Amino acid sequence: MTRHLDLTLTSPEQTSALAARLGAMLHAGDVLLLSGEIGAGKTHFARALIQSLQDTPEDVPSPTFTLVQVYDTPAGELWHADLYRLSSPDECVELGLADAFDEAICLVEWPDKLEDLTPAAALSLRLADRAGDDTRQLTLTWTDPRWDSLVAALV
Repeated sequence: MTRHLDLTLTSPEQTSALAARLGAMLHAGDVLLLSGEIGAGKTHFARALIQSLQDTPEDVPSPTFTLVQVYDTPAGELWHADLYRLSSPDECVELGLADAFDEAICLVEWPDKLEDLTPAAALSLRLADRAGDDTRQLTLTWTDPRWDSLVAALV
């Protein structure tokens, strides 16, 4: 059964705080699928989550051109992937994402590029810009019961 939750985030700070709360609950094997139009806040959300897991927060560049950035955190290895420039799911396999889904925390921007490789147990987060200001609509969607209590703890 698919479940979902809609949240309105009224500022970048509120988005960062939610990302940090979610980050504190993640462990190896958790996959977050970040979707939304360009400028919707996917990278901002990912950056805030990654920095919240670092002992000493460091610069977190967008992986748009490198495709994947890997971080060592106290919670385990974390992969931040931006699949925007990929043309086939085979390229995701070449990057090692299929293995990372089992062994690391993974944040994937533009997850539609995964096609059949999309992990069934992933948590999907769709960000939408509202009215051109700093307000974002966040829709979380999941089927795996593992996310029930985690999502409940976010609100």
